[in-house]
Amino acid sequence: MASRNHLQQRVLAYLFIAPALLITLGVVAYPILNVVVRSFRIEGEDAYGFDHYIYLFTNSIALNNLYYTLYIVVITVVLSLAAAYGLALFMRFSNSAVSRTIGALYLIPRFIPGLVAVNAMITVIRDSGLLNRIALAFGYDFKPGLMFNEKGIILMNLWFNIPFATMLILSALSNIPDSVIDSARDAGASRRVLFTKMIIPLTRKDVMIAATFIFMGNVGSFTTPYLMDSTSPQMIGITLFTQFNNLNYENAAALSVVMFLLCSVSAAVYIYTNMKDKAWEKQE
Repeated sequence: MASRNHLQQRVLAYLFIAPALLITLGVVAYPILNVVVRSFRIEGEDAYGFDHYIYLFTNSIALNNLYYTLYIVVITVVLSLAAAYGLALFMRFSNSAVSRTIGALYLIPRFIPGLVAVNAMITVIRDSGLLNRIALAFGYDFKPGLMFNEKGIILMNLWFNIPFATMLILSALSNIPDSVIDSARDAGASRRVLFTKMIIPLTRKDVMIAATFIFMGNVGSFTTPYLMDSTSPQMIGITLFTQFNNLNYENAAALSVVMFLLCSVSAAVYIYTNMKDKAWEKQE
């Protein structure tokens, strides 16, 4: 009887989750599978092969677009994390008026629509923008040279990603009790030891979360490179749009799979780090 009741409970539980599972399969799994299958279809023929992937990894223009994208994304991740970590440390361990002001204002960029922020930045940094007009008032013709190249894109990416990374890292730092830090100092630990032996290990997982989401969010970015970048090379988000707009659906599908694989590598690094942390916790 008990076994029968247990079986009924399991069946009932599966029935409850079935609608969500079916929706997930319909709107997530099926489109992904369809794109993967289509990426192997040879255009104009009733056959399948690796032609589109061979093109992506042998054509010089396609390779330059891929390298260009990874270059921008990696620099964005590194600079965002470095700036965010510094800001988070300052806000966590400083009680000055400056740190409190930054703590009250640093999330404001997260509430500004992306298109509005990009257009606002363009009016400031373009060669005939606000910076140039201010310089002209003092007799200088200052041209920042931040439009239609990777510099402007990276600058805009930092605007979007530093507040997000700071929020995650600051949350991790706030979970470290002051009593633990004070005890370590009383035991003779220097600032370097506190940072390398305590703060970094305790915030490593949150840093990886921030890095993962920044990487994935910028690999396929569209608005910023569309408005601020040159025509060649292009980030792969723009390339994907161009391929799809030109009705090259199979090439677009193959490029989508490549983007998904790039994001999967980033996610795998995070999962591996998270699993190591959980294994360490179990040993403790």
